[in-house]
Amino acid sequence: MPSNVISKPGREMTYRVSYHVSLKTAPEDEREPDATETEEFSTEYEAFRRARDLLEDGDHGAVSVRDSSGSVLCGVLLQLKLGFFAE
Repeated sequence: MPSNVISKPGREMTYRVSYHVSLKTAPEDEREPDATETEEFSTEYEAFRRARDLLEDGDHGAVSVRDSSGSVLCGVLLQLKLGFFAE
């Protein structure tokens, strides 16, 4: 779902990496089991590096990267962008 944010010249782009956290044990903090976490990054490189780490870890599901213009990469498209299917 696209956001209503319009990218303007001089405006700093932000990137958000969201992922599903499946807790194997009871949470010690206030988080619900199977919660969703979101982390914010100032560069595309950092966001994609974090997404790659999460996917390679294998303990997180539903990883997505969203920029402040509303563009979202997730699923197979995100894996292709990160080179997961390259030989």
